[in-house]
Amino acid sequence: MPTRIPVYIHAEDPISEAGLEATLKSRPEVILVGEDTIDDASVVIEAAEGLDEATLRTLRHLSRKGCRRIILVIGSLDESGLLSVIEAGVCAVVRRAEATAPRLAQLIVGAAAGEGTLPPDLLGRLLQQIGRLQRQAPARMDLHLTGLSDREAEILRLVADGYDTRKIATRLCYSERTVKNVLHDITSRFQLRNRSQAVAYALREGLI
Repeated sequence: MPTRIPVYIHAEDPISEAGLEATLKSRPEVILVGEDTIDDASVVIEAAEGLDEATLRTLRHLSRKGCRRIILVIGSLDESGLLSVIEAGVCAVVRRAEATAPRLAQLIVGAAAGEGTLPPDLLGRLLQQIGRLQRQAPARMDLHLTGLSDREAEILRLVADGYDTRKIATRLCYSERTVKNVLHDITSRFQLRNRSQAVAYALREGLI
């Protein structure tokens, strides 16, 4: 039997928290855990109606505790808040209206595997931001000066475009292990939590 993924659920109100627990407790992929048993292997689901400073504080607190796989279930989120939640350690975002049991289970499995997921419209807006910054920034021929090699920058661009590890490996003719190692090196070097946060950092700093 496959190992069940430990999941800790936290919400800004007890009704939302109870609803998520009821939604997920029967899923075969998941085992629910308490905050005192969170570890690096756990997936955390944080639920909020909207993004405010209290939600960001909670996300940063979870990130400081070592939570590297945070899924944000949120009522509304625009592109201005997207980078903030990614920088706070979130690897996947899903709107409340789309947070069905199968969808949440899919996101949990992906997060446990180190993948990141964004709603298509937010991903599109994020890519538009990247495009605007790239048009505004001067050409950077030597990415080594920015702290990223050509290969690292290319892999991060593909992550930003929504490619998963397998698709990146196929596109660049690398092994999946190579892609994972490169992403691990980037997150370790810049002390980042996950690949989504690495993309946000690189975008914010103008590295890609």
